[in-house]
Amino acid sequence: MVHFELTEIPLLSRSTLDRAEHLRNDHEALKQGWADASLLRVTSGGRVRVDDAGLVLDPATDLAAEPVDEAVFLGVDDGRHVWAVFTKHLDGNLVDLRGIGAHLNDTSAGMFTTAVALLNWHNKSRFSAIDGSPTKPANGGWSRISESDGNEEWPRTDPAVICLVHDGADRVLLARQQAWPPYMYSILAGFVEAGESFETCVTREIKEEVGLDVREVRYLGSQPWPFPRSVMIGFTAVGDPDAPLTFSDGEIAEAHWFTRSDVREALAHGDWTSPEGARLLLPGSISIARTILVSWAAKDD
Repeated sequence: MVHFELTEIPLLSRSTLDRAEHLRNDHEALKQGWADASLLRVTSGGRVRVDDAGLVLDPATDLAAEPVDEAVFLGVDDGRHVWAVFTKHLDGNLVDLRGIGAHLNDTSAGMFTTAVALLNWHNKSRFSAIDGSPTKPANGGWSRISESDGNEEWPRTDPAVICLVHDGADRVLLARQQAWPPYMYSILAGFVEAGESFETCVTREIKEEVGLDVREVRYLGSQPWPFPRSVMIGFTAVGDPDAPLTFSDGEIAEAHWFTRSDVREALAHGDWTSPEGARLLLPGSISIARTILVSWAAKDD
């Protein structure tokens, strides 16, 4: 049986940003830090300004003289507070996290990922889940308080599993969703249901999506995925390549077993952004799916 571990940290999991949780409820410290704080502006489409050095950060005082409710406190970098805020209009070279994530340093990757996740949550949480009353930001943007009863709510993260299914040797199962072009494939994933463990979710999702029973479910690693507010929990499992595949839930158009040499060739060719013409294209480097595939392909046959 060929087991493997991740050969590198998933790109969006490598944050070195100091989140400085102890400052979130210290209003005076946040106010004092605002004077020379940096501000990351994010559009509603999740894009930011970048230049040759990476993320473009503005002085927070360009937004206001003191911290405002709309801004979220990301943490501290090199002694300076860092905040983020949604903006309707932004000029310059704009990119989203998928486009620039692989090219950012560890701290900037953490800033951008956290900013998108937090701001997306705020945008969808302006009213209490209990009674529908308005809520307002608190704790530097890390919670919201109901204006009617003071109930406090925290950022929601939806867990999803993603699993590389292999045959215990040199074949891996890759699938294509209905909306994808014929040559784009990835490993299988799905959201965790209420009352369900990660491992149970793996076996259920794979059974639902391709009709395959798997065994030896093993944890690999995880990665935040703020599209809009998920975390991907990576696994590997073993399946029988001779078992029939069925696609009953309508999400998967087709799935096939590929060899390790097939995957290595596809990884060398590029990713989903590559020009058409390849027999097989795999997800880009920002996805934990690619990290898992690279790690599996690195094993000896």
